[in-house]
Amino acid sequence: MNTLRPSRASDGDAVVDLWRRAVDATHDFLSAEDRRAIDAEVAGFLPQAPLLLAVDAEDRPQGFMLLDGSHMEALFIDPAVHGQGIGRQLVEHALAQHSTLTTDVNAQNAQALGFYLRMGFVETGRSGVDSQGRPYPLIHLRHGG
Repeated sequence: MNTLRPSRASDGDAVVDLWRRAVDATHDFLSAEDRRAIDAEVAGFLPQAPLLLAVDAEDRPQGFMLLDGSHMEALFIDPAVHGQGIGRQLVEHALAQHSTLTTDVNAQNAQALGFYLRMGFVETGRSGVDSQGRPYPLIHLRHGG
């Protein structure tokens, strides 16, 4: 079990690196141009975002979650530790705080969709494009409520 803690300014480089590895492992559907554009947006935003980190015994981030109220904006796990319960630990932490939790998942990311469905999320709708209007359909999910 990892320790959960809020992110600090000093975690910025590590969380951006973790995000890049996670996206490279799970988002092969992104065009190279969109991947570069998203990378630039994330690198400018993520280091200052109020993340909840799952860290190992040496305080190295293994995964992170970004909540906006009861909406999970982001959940990324280092691909080197996929399947070890880190995503579950972060989601269960959020569910302990919010009776209803929502999130969006790329329709092309079957691995993430399967994870959320196993966690008890249900589909509530779909969008033909992502939140930036890019051609990556989203599946809207809800747990509870």
